[in-house]
Amino acid sequence: MAIGKKLVKAREGIDREKLYPITDAIKLVKERATAKFDETIEVAINLGVDPRHADQMVRGVVTLPNGTGRTLRVGVFARGAKADEAKAAGADVVGAEDLVEIVQGGKIEFDRCIATPDMMPLVGRLGKVLGPRGMMPNPKIGTVTMDVAGAVKGAKGGSVEFRVEKAGIIQAGVGKASFSEDKLVENIKALTDAVVKAKPAGAKGTYVQRVAVSSTMGPGVKVEPGSVLA
Repeated sequence: MAIGKKLVKAREGIDREKLYPITDAIKLVKERATAKFDETIEVAINLGVDPRHADQMVRGVVTLPNGTGRTLRVGVFARGAKADEAKAAGADVVGAEDLVEIVQGGKIEFDRCIATPDMMPLVGRLGKVLGPRGMMPNPKIGTVTMDVAGAVKGAKGGSVEFRVEKAGIIQAGVGKASFSEDKLVENIKALTDAVVKAKPAGAKGTYVQRVAVSSTMGPGVKVEPGSVLA
């Protein structure tokens, strides 16, 4: 596959085999984020797990200290006082049976989905719609909860869900190219710390194997794993 001139130029000055300390890696990525929009800074973490085994699944949620730079639309399945609580906390879409119908019809006007436990029998019907998009509420990541206000504020304030993919990789956006280097490093360390804390019982050998950072349109830079681990 031919590589565009811009990407060839962006790769100049990056040693593809070298592992850079995180501060140097972020500097290189920021310098090369030259698109006309504020590019997202992304992290990829290769883990020593096989997610096909239930005892090696890694997932969780982390609130980044400096936010993500992105405003999420939050949908909440709740009734009565809890629905009011969700609206007051800034949820974009709130409902019960009415919202289930809307989603079943293929209209999804939210990026993150939260539900109170009593709503899960209803929300369960949406598995085929929300499941493939990774949006099913789950108590393990705090999206099935009675504290809807806290969950909505967390989602709005920069909480990031992470889940290991088939190849054993976790990918997440940790801010924007316009963020300062310090803020991006802080966010990356918070994410890595949460991934380490979510280490499953079945993980053997080296858990965090490789780390790389990139911007939406820019090249990847390999990171020295020790520089992001507490």
